[in-house]
Amino acid sequence: MAAPLIVIAAGGTGGHMFPAQSLAEEMLNRGWRVKLSTDDRGARYAGAFPDDVEVEVVPAATFARGGLGAKLGVAPKLAGGVFRALRGFRRDRPQIVAGFGGYPAIPAMAAAVLMKLPRIIHEQNGVLGRVNRIFATRVDAFACGIWPTDLPEGVEGQHTGNPVRAAILARAGSPYIPPGDYPMNVLVIGGSQGARILSDEVPAALAALDHELRRHLRVAHQARPEDVERVTAFYGERGIDADVQPFFDDVPNRMADAQLVICRAGASTVADLSVIGRPAILIPYAAAAGDHQTANAHGLSEAGAAILLPERKVTQETLTDQIDLILTNPDGALQMHRAALSVAVPDAATRLADLAEYIASKDI
Repeated sequence: MAAPLIVIAAGGTGGHMFPAQSLAEEMLNRGWRVKLSTDDRGARYAGAFPDDVEVEVVPAATFARGGLGAKLGVAPKLAGGVFRALRGFRRDRPQIVAGFGGYPAIPAMAAAVLMKLPRIIHEQNGVLGRVNRIFATRVDAFACGIWPTDLPEGVEGQHTGNPVRAAILARAGSPYIPPGDYPMNVLVIGGSQGARILSDEVPAALAALDHELRRHLRVAHQARPEDVERVTAFYGERGIDADVQPFFDDVPNRMADAQLVICRAGASTVADLSVIGRPAILIPYAAAAGDHQTANAHGLSEAGAAILLPERKVTQETLTDQIDLILTNPDGALQMHRAALSVAVPDAATRLADLAEYIASKDI
């Protein structure tokens, strides 16, 4: 008898794909077969998924990009994706379909609705994405990564937390070395593509610190490819030891080694910070849909684990003040570490897998 199948439908950004990967890892450990349904962008992240996960690339598109011609082609492309998903589900019927949002999740979720398959949604952010909002009233359970989450009327959420990757769990609760008179690591990350504002303001803010503090810094700075050269030169000219790259493939280790993290407030980043337990300065992406990154940041900031700094208030001076406040206050930084751990949900993948298995069992 074949093992039960879960189809995980997720969009093409790390915010959707990292928690989807975590659920895939957990379900494989429980003896399930796992299929990932995504588009070409999402397939770029599939290499990090376990080898046992079958990846199916389906046609998907969004109305949010391109000109009139591209927008006219969205509906036919999505319809083609739904047809392909239906054909695949009839050939190998899933016991449950789990959607993580993003337009690439539409074909599998729509097919699950049409075939009346058990289905759940996991929303990573404190404000629903467009696709999860479309399907919110059409699923058997709605799991929330951030609590509370702004849900549509009539939808009851369950707080599972945001699943983190195995590499993050391996560093969960890593001992924290408070700032002091020795080398200190500062990690600067801005999502999968870096963040221009962090490259514009953070180097200058670090350079403005007192010399005795600055000479201890070891900076790992993720920057857009077009910014790497100028950011590297800036740090070098001011004698700051910095590793500037467009992408870090070892973020869990770098985060665990950091005394301070300066970053966006994507749901996965917030979850990683809480599980590892690191003081942070959070700068939510102002243009994020529904200002969801600010909603994501509230849990850490209200717990005293992070400083929440809106983009409109980000200047070299304000950043320097906040960085100095943390790196010159070891007791306060240690308390931020403890506060981060206090709001962590390290077993989020377990909770979500339990929910998936429960919903699937009701259809047996």
